[in-house]
Amino acid sequence: MFLIICFENARQVRSLHQSAARAGAGGIFVHRDTPDNNPDTPFEFTEENKKVAEVLEVPPMRVYEVATFYTMFLRQPVGKYFIQICTTTPCMLCNSDSILEAIQNKLGIKVGETTADKMFTLIEVECLGACVNAPMVQINDNYYEDLTPKDIEDIIDELKAGRVPPPGPRNGRFSCEPAGGLTSLTEPPPGPGFGVRADL
Repeated sequence: MFLIICFENARQVRSLHQSAARAGAGGIFVHRDTPDNNPDTPFEFTEENKKVAEVLEVPPMRVYEVATFYTMFLRQPVGKYFIQICTTTPCMLCNSDSILEAIQNKLGIKVGETTADKMFTLIEVECLGACVNAPMVQINDNYYEDLTPKDIEDIIDELKAGRVPPPGPRNGRFSCEPAGGLTSLTEPPPGPGFGVRADL
C-alpha cells in the first residue's frame, strides 16, 4: 500500500508498508495509468447526465476515495457481462474458491481481468448480502446463488449463447428458506384469541 502526497508541482511517494495487492472494483486500489484510463482520456457528461449530476468543487482526492471504496464505481471499462464473485466468510465457507476457480478456468482470466472478446470481466467483492444462499455471484444486475462449479459453467455457457439464465438459487430453493426444509411455522397459525384466558 502506498500513500501518494501531491503538492503544487511536485509529487512525493512515501511507502507506509507493503501488503499484498488486492484486486478491487476494476483493478488495484492505487491508480495506474492505462491506455483507457489516464489524464489524457477525454470525458464529457452527456446531456442526460448533466440533468441529474451536480459538479462539486472538491479536491480530486475526495472523489478518488469514493471511487476506490465502493465497488459500484468502475474505474476501468468492463465486459458485457460483469461477474462479481463474493468471497466473504459465508461464501468462502461454502466453497466460493471452487466457483472462482471454475470461472477462471472457463474464461481463461484472473480476478481484475476482462476476456479478449470484451464479453466477461471478473472481480472479487466483499459481501453482496446473500449470505444464506452462499456461494453466489452477481452478474450485471442478477444474483446467482447456491452455486456449484457446474452451475457457474452452465451460466457462462448460457451467457455466451446470448441467453440470460434465470437468476436466483440453483439448488431448487425458491428464495432463502432453510436448505434442509422448514423447521418452524410448519402448521397453519392459530386463530384470534389463541392462548387468551377465557375470563378476559
